[in-house]
Amino acid sequence: MGMFSDAKILLGPYYLVNFALSTSFLLCKVIPPVCSMVFAGDCEIEMRQTEIMFLLLMVVMIRARKTGSLTLVSYVTNSFMYCKVANTFLWFFAYKPYGLLYLSLTMVQGLLLPQPSYTGPQQVTYFRDIKGFKDETSKKNVTWLIEFYTAWNPSCVNFASIFAELSALYSLSNFKFGKVDLSRIPELGEEFFISDSSLSKQLPTLIMFKNGVAGMYRPVVDAKGQVIKFHFKKDNVITAFDLNNLHAECKKELEKKNAGKLTSGHAKTD
Repeated sequence: MGMFSDAKILLGPYYLVNFALSTSFLLCKVIPPVCSMVFAGDCEIEMRQTEIMFLLLMVVMIRARKTGSLTLVSYVTNSFMYCKVANTFLWFFAYKPYGLLYLSLTMVQGLLLPQPSYTGPQQVTYFRDIKGFKDETSKKNVTWLIEFYTAWNPSCVNFASIFAELSALYSLSNFKFGKVDLSRIPELGEEFFISDSSLSKQLPTLIMFKNGVAGMYRPVVDAKGQVIKFHFKKDNVITAFDLNNLHAECKKELEKKNAGKLTSGHAKTD
């Protein structure tokens, strides 16, 4: 995604409103006419307020580094929540009614203007039978991230657009994304101990396969059989499965393979 595409997305209503909410306290302090109206001319930023904003900056930087945000859009989106939490404290410390008003505005924004869902291209393989699943996931030097889901489960429906976006961002010929509908192939649910009942807390389940071997799971089931809750958000999946580093490694393997083919081709020609 280029800078022009990023800029176009960031000019959308969701991002503009969130940017205004995320910078509201600072803007009201540094713009003299606004400061005179809101703070009665008290436009100096206090030490406690400075500390909160500095802490916010550190949290945003650490979180962005941890998730490895690929684009400006993902970086900005990841920052909104922390900025709004910091602004809530800043407004409450300044004047409690302002804090309540700000908190109300953020709640209204969350209800009326949610984050736009992904509607772009995807690189997802849908498995229709066990044989096709086994044949593909057992291929050597190919990594698969498979989502086990059911069409009726709300969590699976909500995660569908995120998984599609991740596939478009990270898919390579040796790193692929696939989906298995457990209502169509319940045998795979039994094989990997994934419950597809109406009360199941394991839907969706993500499993990474390397050379046919199931590795990392999300969510994880502990030794007592309890499902450890996992929030299926884009940045959480990227972090949990280390997708940025995995994508880079798979890309290097492809480059080495292609370089080897070119060298072999030149040798035959000579």
